[in-house]
Amino acid sequence: MKGLRCGGNMYVILVYDINLEEREGQKVLRNVYKTCKKYLVHIQNSVFEGELLESQAIKLKKELDKYIREDKDSVILFKSRNQRWLDKEFLGMIEDDKTSNFL
Repeated sequence: MKGLRCGGNMYVILVYDINLEEREGQKVLRNVYKTCKKYLVHIQNSVFEGELLESQAIKLKKELDKYIREDKDSVILFKSRNQRWLDKEFLGMIEDDKTSNFL
């Protein structure tokens, strides 16, 4: 998972694709999910989002590097300086904004 450069706070959307054809895939999937859940909010199957500090992004990347098989799996991080620069549109489902800060 190359290309993660951090500079202060950032809003991240993380998407992963784990190859489940081999027996080991379920274990990788479980570990990747648990790791992402520690840092970000799970919003849909293999999609997480949230705000991270630079230090958190570095830790997340290091932890995911332990599990991701470079020849079989992938993780993509979409980064923005702030969530307000991101328009979110929901189609085909009930909108459930799990990242809302309002109770």
